[in-house]
Amino acid sequence: MKLTYTACKDGILYPNLATSHNTTPIGMWGRKRLNFLQENRKGLCTVLKTQGKLYDHLLEIDEAAETMFEELTAKLAKSNGATEMLKATNQMQWVGIVNNARNSAEEIVLAELIYS
Repeated sequence: MKLTYTACKDGILYPNLATSHNTTPIGMWGRKRLNFLQENRKGLCTVLKTQGKLYDHLLEIDEAAETMFEELTAKLAKSNGATEMLKATNQMQWVGIVNNARNSAEEIVLAELIYS
């Protein structure tokens, strides 16, 4: 990436920086990744910012994490017996199983995508 500069009256050269025009909002997973980068991987965060790739990186992580979370939640809930029959007959047990699956899936996504 080649930077261009603008000279101002004070004699200082200021870089001409532009942001991407993508307006897709970054979701929960992308924001968690940003917080992790800012607190624990400052060098990588700075590199991604200066190369103009931070926003794209966060969007990619957000989409991958959301897909992984949904798939894991469904798989874990099914393997633990959260069926439509159970939902109709014992809602509290079904909610417990689904909540457990969601929490487990969230921990896996955080460990494998967000905090790596």
